[in-house]
Parts: sequence; structure tokens; C-alpha cells
Amino acid sequence: MPRKYIFVTGGVVSSLGKGIASASIGKILESMGLKVTLQKCDPYINVDPGTMNPYQHGEVYVTQDGAETDLDLGHYERFTSCLTAQANNMTTGQVYDSVIRKERRGDYLGATVQVVPHITNEIKERIRAVGRGKRLDVVITEIGGTVGDIESLPYLEAIRQMRFEVGRKNAINIHLTLVPYIKAAAELKTKPTQHSVGRLREIGIQPDILLCRTEKPLSKRAKAKISLFCNVEEEAVIEARDVRSIYEVPLMLKEQGLDRLITRLLNLRRPAADLKDWKKNVVQRALRPKRSVRVAVVGKYMELQDAYKSIYEALNHAGIANDVRVEVKKVDAVEIEEKSADKLLSGMDGILIPGGFGDRGIEGKIASARFAREKQIPYFGICLGMQIATVEFARNVCNLKGANSTEFNKETAHPVISLLEEQKKVKDLGGTMRLGAYACKIKRGTRTHKAYEKDRISERHRHRYEFNNEYRKLFAQHGMVVSGHSPNGQLVEIMELENHPWFVAGQFHPEFQSKPDACHPLFRGFVTASLENGQHRKKEEAAHAESPAGT
Repeated sequence: MPRKYIFVTGGVVSSLGKGIASASIGKILESMGLKVTLQKCDPYINVDPGTMNPYQHGEVYVTQDGAETDLDLGHYERFTSCLTAQANNMTTGQVYDSVIRKERRGDYLGATVQVVPHITNEIKERIRAVGRGKRLDVVITEIGGTVGDIESLPYLEAIRQMRFEVGRKNAINIHLTLVPYIKAAAELKTKPTQHSVGRLREIGIQPDILLCRTEKPLSKRAKAKISLFCNVEEEAVIEARDVRSIYEVPLMLKEQGLDRLITRLLNLRRPAADLKDWKKNVVQRALRPKRSVRVAVVGKYMELQDAYKSIYEALNHAGIANDVRVEVKKVDAVEIEEKSADKLLSGMDGILIPGGFGDRGIEGKIASARFAREKQIPYFGICLGMQIATVEFARNVCNLKGANSTEFNKETAHPVISLLEEQKKVKDLGGTMRLGAYACKIKRGTRTHKAYEKDRISERHRHRYEFNNEYRKLFAQHGMVVSGHSPNGQLVEIMELENHPWFVAGQFHPEFQSKPDACHPLFRGFVTASLENGQHRKKEEAAHAESPAGT
């Protein structure tokens, strides 16, 4: 069977959810027994998002092979069994860099290098390369941005050409668009969708399927109108309504026959999609949890949901695994510096500090770690969150006055966190950190080993600084033990506190390997401990209220 291609484009406005739509399509196809991979094309000129501010781009997702990529690759891995790599994320910066290097070598034999055919050929080659050497049935390629953006035009031209080259039975276009509800008129408006499809057709692409994002149900009349004016079969006008959980999206699309449509258009002979297990073990548990737990996430990019996207999703996965609703309180670390940890974190069942860079809000995070340690509240430190816990412990338990990371104070008398040795000669910031998956040995008898139930694991990293081994013995004497380290024993990967309900911090990013139907062990353990802490706290409060002293 020839390899099939699905190109996902978007129109009208950004942030409609092309990544979730693409991942959901991948989930549907996998449930039919097809081998799938997904790819994101980002039109920005940056080589990768590694040096971009989270407020501009959201989180940076790290693949197994150490590529810094778009956050949509996280959706791809969470919804499907696809293991992404560098080839699964393409940027304009990468494309132009490759073409210019080829021109400098003389690969084009003196030809004038142009957007068409040289840039478009490079794009097509990268789309083909993502599945090369693998047994794949379908490649799903998502084009970032919206139709009409000048920077997206080379990608749209490339997929137009590619569809012609591979044949209409081997490639389809799915266009995600908006059907807004105008409250004053009490009407859904199809005109934005008509204009978006019109722009796509001007480029030479006729969409085969329309996914219409809408707040209200699409009437048969509205679907018929969209079908007529957009030259799309009426059954191919699919309603993509807002849902309570993103994990409902595959079910919603299958219910409207998207699986049948795709198999017919791509000439695939496959049984209908089977999402029974997904519905039972993921969606139903996510929507109807038996209990709830309150977790504070203390960070510095709290206004933007996408800045800690994988963290929030991994907490949701831990909620599914524990049959609880994880209520996340987003706490700005700077606000803790201004008001106090006690004021903002009291009543929390667990405290999580995620990764980050820069010294803004650092003292607020240190105060949060101290609050969790002293109040016996479950604490989970991720990357910077581990370094924060280290600095706090050094200052307030080991009595190392002024202890710090050399990232924040190069002259500190006690550099408990210092620059990785291989980072000391690095000049460029982009793509030069300790990136990707590294092995880690787990110490038996620790909470970490209880969570993983393994002696050796592999986790993804993105950092420049590490724990200073000169302080390892002192920390152990005061109750902070190394529960995970690199195979050669030189790098501290995980630390945990003795005589505490659950205080675990890792130098890596476990959130990148969590799935809704396969929660990461550390997130599951953290939420379990937080739930137990919350139940214990509520019992104490109830007992206090019933006692004579409490009345």
C-alpha cells in the first residue's frame, strides 16, 4: 500500500486547535490498526523555539533525541504511540538554512535559488523524510499559522504540489476553520469559513474535509450552506464543538463519521475506529472523578496557559490514574515574594515548582519550597524546581548562608547548583543545553524507586546547571538523599527528603513522557500523596471544629 498523507491547515484565526485536531485524527487512525506519525511545520524564521520567550510561543517541548520543538508535538505523543524526533518539527529557519548551505556548496549548479522550486522542494523532502525507513501507513502534517499569512505560503504551495505528485487517492486536506456565534443576532455565521476556504482555493488547494470550530451545534441548514459555498460534501462538514476535556475530541470526530470519510477518501480498507478503551479509561474517568485534590503550581509565566502545557496535562493524567479531579491553583512566584507563601499556599494539598530560566521570582519559589518542607506538604520539583529545593535546603537546613545557584549569583560562597562542565565554553544559546533522553539509575528503598518500580529509567532533559557534588555528603547527613543519578554516578538526577510525606525533585522533565492512559509514575505518586495529605488535613480540621477548643 502506498503511503498516505493528510495535510491539516487552519483558517480565520489562530489557536483553533489544529494540534489537538491532528492528534485526534492520529488517535482515530491508530485505533483502526494503522501506523501513524505526525509532523508540525512552523512558519517562523527561528531555527527552533529554544530561545523564544514562553509568552511568545508557549512551552518548548523536548523530544527523545533532544530536539527543542513546538508544543503540538506533546499533543501528538499524548494521543498516539508516535515517538517524535527532530524530523517531526520543521521551521522556516531550518528550511532556509538548509537551502542556503546547499547553495554555498554549489549543489544547485549555478541556478538562481528561488522560493519555488528550491524552498518548496526542501519542504516536500522533509515531509517525505519524516517517515523514511519506517513502516508507516499515514503521515499527518500540520501547517502552522492560518491561510492568508504570508509566511505560510511556501508550505501551502509545497503541499499543493505534493498532493499532485503522490495522487489524489494518497493525500487529502483537512481544513480547520471557525464558525463564530454572534450573540446579538443569535446566529452562527458561516461567512468566515467561506472566506477561509476561498483563500485556500485561490492557492490551488481544495479541502476534502472541513472541521468547523463552534460553540453551538451546526444545524443541517448551516452544514448545507457551508457544503455548497465551499465545494465540500455535506457529510465532510464536521462539527468541532467545544468539549469539557480535550480527550473527548477523538470520540466527537468519530461519532460524525470522520473515520469512514478518511478511509474512503484515501482508499483504505480498514474496520471502523474502536475507541471503547479510550472512552472508558480516559474520557469517563476524566469527566466523572470521585474526589478532588488541590495542587499549587508556582511559576513565573502563569498568565499563559501554554507556558506549562505539559505540566498541566500530566497533572490531569495523574488525576485520571487516581480517579480525582486535580484543581490547579496557578501561583505567581513574584506574588509570593510580595505577600508570603503562607498567605498564598495555605490549604494546598500539594506544591509543584516547574522548570524555567532567569532570576525573576526565584526567592518566591525558594519560599514555596521551604513552606512545603516545613509544613509537610507533598512537593514535586521539576528541573529548576529541583534546583530551588536544593538552594532552600542548603540555606535553611544545612546552614549555608547565601547558598545559591551560579545562574543567579556567580559570586555565591556556596554554589550548590553550578554550570555543567561541558557548558562552560558554550557561546551560542540555541540548541546547546543538555537536551533529550538520558539514562538514570534509581536507588532501591526510596520513594522514587517505589514510584518507578525500576532500577534504571530514561528521562528527557533541558538544562545547563546541575547539583554540585561537593555538597552531596553534607546533604545526605541532613536527610536529603540522592535517589537517582547518571549511570557513571557523576550527575545527580533525583533527590528526595527523608522523614517527609513526599518530597521528590528531578533535574529532568517527566511531564514529556506522560499520557492520559499511561500516567508518568512521579506525577501519579505526587497526586496520590497530595490526596492523602488533603484527606488528613480535612480530618484534622473536622476534629478541631468538633472539639471544645474549636467552638
